[in-house]
Amino acid sequence: MYFIVVKFQTKPEWTDRWMDLVRDYTAATRAEPGNLWFEWSRSLEDEHTFVLVEGFTDDGAGPHVNSEHFAQAMKDLPQALASTPKIVSRQVDGNGWETMGELSVD
Repeated sequence: MYFIVVKFQTKPEWTDRWMDLVRDYTAATRAEPGNLWFEWSRSLEDEHTFVLVEGFTDDGAGPHVNSEHFAQAMKDLPQALASTPKIVSRQVDGNGWETMGELSVD
């Protein structure tokens, strides 16, 4: 499984429109056969920082970065960004989210 986290720093004038900008890209990626999840969050410390957590099957990451919607996003997103995104991308064991061992809710 590929586990990917990307931090996007938006220009202030784009912050409130960021989710609209990535809406089609998000929907297309979530529809990919190899996508396990594609989830957006917003930083509590910096309102202009969005965090994307992605999961792909071992065979799913390649088709994702070679897709038309990925190529289009790479053209569309820079206009809204204040800096180059930061990324952590790793191939890890597993095939999805697991239950947390240190905390259990009954």
